[in-house]
Amino acid sequence: MARRQAKKPPASLCELKSYSVKDPSCQPPTMAPGTERQPPGDGSGDARDAVSTIYSNPAASHPADPPGEPFATYFDEKIPIPEDRKSSCFSFRKLWAFTGPGFLMSIAYLDPGNIESDLQSGAVAGFKLLWILLLATIVGLLLQRLAARLGVVTGLHLAEVCHRQYPKVPRIILWLMVETAIIGSDMQEVIGSAIALNLLSVGRIPLWGGVLITIADTFVFLFLDKYGLRKLEAFFGFLITVMAVTFGYEYVTVRPDQSQVLRGLFVPSCQGCKTRQLEQAVGIVGAVIMPHNLYLHSALVKSRQVNRADKKEVREANKYFFIESCIALFVSFIINVFVVSVFAEAFYNQTNQEVHDVCVNSSSPQAGLFPQNNSTLTVDIYKGGVVLGCYFGPAALYIWAVGILAAGQSSTMTGTYSGQFVMEGFLNLKWSRFARVILTRSIAIIPTLLVAVFQDVEHLTGMNDFLNVLQSLQLPFALIPVLTFTSLRPVMSDFANGLGWRIAGGILVLIICGINMYFVVTYVQDLGHLALYVVAAVVCVAYLGFVAYLGWQCLVALGLSFLNCGHTLSLPVLSELDAFHLGLTAHPELFHLNNVDADSLVSK
Repeated sequence: MARRQAKKPPASLCELKSYSVKDPSCQPPTMAPGTERQPPGDGSGDARDAVSTIYSNPAASHPADPPGEPFATYFDEKIPIPEDRKSSCFSFRKLWAFTGPGFLMSIAYLDPGNIESDLQSGAVAGFKLLWILLLATIVGLLLQRLAARLGVVTGLHLAEVCHRQYPKVPRIILWLMVETAIIGSDMQEVIGSAIALNLLSVGRIPLWGGVLITIADTFVFLFLDKYGLRKLEAFFGFLITVMAVTFGYEYVTVRPDQSQVLRGLFVPSCQGCKTRQLEQAVGIVGAVIMPHNLYLHSALVKSRQVNRADKKEVREANKYFFIESCIALFVSFIINVFVVSVFAEAFYNQTNQEVHDVCVNSSSPQAGLFPQNNSTLTVDIYKGGVVLGCYFGPAALYIWAVGILAAGQSSTMTGTYSGQFVMEGFLNLKWSRFARVILTRSIAIIPTLLVAVFQDVEHLTGMNDFLNVLQSLQLPFALIPVLTFTSLRPVMSDFANGLGWRIAGGILVLIICGINMYFVVTYVQDLGHLALYVVAAVVCVAYLGFVAYLGWQCLVALGLSFLNCGHTLSLPVLSELDAFHLGLTAHPELFHLNNVDADSLVSK
């Protein structure tokens, strides 16, 4: 590939400017396909000279999917987008073609960990925290928008971009953190499925047996995956429908006060809330915004045929993916509201003694779960089903269990996709689907099985609290990279975050990370052992150091170039030179208008 060698004199003012500046004299040169522009340097040809950005003529750019190129995502096909003959601003046919990735992404908002957070929120605070759930879902939507735009514009998902942009050691640490989040999420799905099977069998299937049965998820997943992407998306849609119907049935059966539901949604207050309610509010945010889901969504959008050399097609894809995400997260939000409202109406301020008496009167064999005291009722996904059965009959219990089973099964499959994308992206490692599923499921099952065999259901469901804390710890390792790369113009070209998005995104990341750190600190305070405190302190120092490293790079990408090791640049948009000094590699295949298909570069 031909190179234009950089000159030795200092870079001109134009080279220091962002290419978004409307100055004709400072626009990047239009170069022939395959020609690279070197960052300022001495032209010695060392490793730094490899940092470059390709500028190409859009007319000369190749389509996004040239024949014969390997398809980089986990899927074996791409969905074609129909032509818009009328040139209208909106087409239901196109929306239908883009529909799928958003609903798969929304399943993470309906996993067993979220359901448990919902029912605890209702039982602990009534309807008072519904507005927190609404805000968390909106924030999640905005973050998913960034992840989807990254995948559409660059043709690479978040893990692949991290592989190309971060140095080796931070990249490996980042991969380990994300894998930890995925395994933690998988454990929650195993727990949820095992509890659902136990409830459906009226205790005939022990919890450890339910854990072992979840191994069958592997074969179900591999079986369905052979029938094509659209059929797989339809199956996920069916599972979401099952959750909507089952939890909707509980909502209709309990008949919550609609005025209280609306007040809880749209009046941001928490009158009379104490520490327990505030901790539950923080728990809602930690349960709703899942770190691995950003990696998942940025990859799922690659399943549609989009010519990234055509800015109009890219804008159109971004628009329809955002509309689909809005619809999908609205559906998941309604389902979450069903669960919160059911437990807020029926069990808020109930005592253990009251629930015990009702269960005894209904001849429930699980009445012994509730001690005979006047302490406030505490529930989880297992006790939640039992309580519903005691108050509203066996049908309510079984339908609840079916909903939990659907949540666990759907989350299992999307978690497998996340793991595949993350491993392939960070390590550039190709594993068979079967091997990947067996690995993650084995790691998730072993500790869960040990607890199920040697402990009771209280300890098994109690693991969800620890796993929610674990997810909260991993959240910065998704939020910071996605905000960093979507703000870099060498990566996103004209689709980079504007000043408003950068400010809002930075504030959101700080708030979310702060909230989740509070959640973690609250959990650590309950450890109660000096040795555990020492271990927690050491881990926290290492953890905060790595978060600070990622945060520093993100702040420079957001425009605070004075933090860039003394290389002070006054312009608000990070240019190619800034990315070079920052340590981000600014690989040419990430530039939007390029003559190389990004999908074909994954295996290189």
